[in-house]
Amino acid sequence: MTNSQEHLTRSHKLRKPLVEKLRRERINSSIELLKSLLGPEFLNQQPDSKLEKADILEMTVCFMTQLLQQNQQQRRLMKHVNKLQSSSEEKLREADFSPLSSTVHSSITKEKSPVSSAPWRPW
Repeated sequence: MTNSQEHLTRSHKLRKPLVEKLRRERINSSIELLKSLLGPEFLNQQPDSKLEKADILEMTVCFMTQLLQQNQQQRRLMKHVNKLQSSSEEKLREADFSPLSSTVHSSITKEKSPVSSAPWRPW
């Protein structure tokens, strides 16, 4: 092996544990943040329990699943409300125009029919 290849291999071997250490620190920091967010709720349910990392992750998954389900239910409910609202608005528009259309229809019918209420007068 050449000198440069040995240097690259040695630097890679030295760098790998450092990268792994930084990755673990990021994971632990994120788990601690989740613990601080979920901790009070969990402690209310089980005050003497110690939170393990796996527990924190499981609680987060459960919470996010519930949140997603609630969000989907709200979307379905909003779609239903919007459909009801649009159909009721459409019915209101039809109701607004129906008296007008019957008035117009009756006036057109009166204009076409001969005047029968006037007495007959010969000229």
